[in-house]
Amino acid sequence: KGPKKMEVWGSLTSTTTTGPLTFAAWPSGPSWSSIHAKILDPWFCCGAAAAVSCESRIQLRHFLSSGCDSGFGHVLAKRLSEMGLTVFAGVLDVNGAGAQRLREPGSENLQVLQLDVTDSSQIETAHRHICAQVADTGLWGLVNNAGVLRCPVDAELQPLSEFRLCMDVNFLAAVQMSQVFLPLLRRSRGRIVNVSSMAAEVPMRTLAAYGASKAALSMFSKVLRLELSAWGVSVALIQPAGFRTNIFGNSDDIIRYTDETLAAVSSAAREDYGEAYISSLPASLSRMSQQCAEDVSPVVDDMCHALLAARPEPVYSPGRMARLLPLLQRCCPAAAFDAILALVPRPTDLEPAGLSRS
Repeated sequence: KGPKKMEVWGSLTSTTTTGPLTFAAWPSGPSWSSIHAKILDPWFCCGAAAAVSCESRIQLRHFLSSGCDSGFGHVLAKRLSEMGLTVFAGVLDVNGAGAQRLREPGSENLQVLQLDVTDSSQIETAHRHICAQVADTGLWGLVNNAGVLRCPVDAELQPLSEFRLCMDVNFLAAVQMSQVFLPLLRRSRGRIVNVSSMAAEVPMRTLAAYGASKAALSMFSKVLRLELSAWGVSVALIQPAGFRTNIFGNSDDIIRYTDETLAAVSSAAREDYGEAYISSLPASLSRMSQQCAEDVSPVVDDMCHALLAARPEPVYSPGRMARLLPLLQRCCPAAAFDAILALVPRPTDLEPAGLSRS
């Protein structure tokens, strides 16, 4: 597919220069030139009067995104706010550094909400607040972006608590958020955008918990898209390849993951895998992060297209290999694809102790 473009904004720049939404002040650069010309297709217009009408319609759009402390959600919230759209940015820590950056001058259209997506009471509080704000307009866009990766270890070594946490945050939270906010989305015939991962389709070593939870989210999204089409609500799925965000944690997280994994693993598994191998796995987070793309704009571009385009795509695959690897996985015999995955760098240079002895 060719790049998505956004020439439509240029056609409005010279005709709409008043009010809180000033088209000439919208962001420019590579991230905007890659968004499709079909974006906001219903608002294609010519002449000053039509452009003013377009502006008023845009200002009626309200958006909610989870996971805005950092990464994709943070950049998306700021970008939508800069476009003059009303954004409810859900964060895990309303007093954290990410939330403070969202409150910086120039973000008047952005409201920061305390939103731990695993806490039903916080979801209900956010729902009541948004209902009071949007009134009969409804909610145009819901972005289920919050997610966790946790510690990348072999599936046999991963504590069940980690599988449950990944399912709670990456999958079940999106289900609950969708159920709670769908009445508002139906009112506006709006959009749901669920952020999954390439790991939902492509089996990646040491990512069993993460990949399984994202696979559940992907299937949920596809079923939801079929069910909600009759209501005029669109559902889009974002399945990015690797991008460098805070999901990889920091050095303190790596130390904690190492201690937790060693404490939870059975004595038999500890003997077979070896303490050196097990301890080396959490440190692979740093290596994985360095191998990922630093520029997250391809993901945010696709999120914007899914939220604003007249005809959003059902699935977006931003990032290096995000289209190719799932295609190969579907088309190649299992043995051939396993050989391809063997070329992917392993998370650690060490081997399990039992394999080394044999």
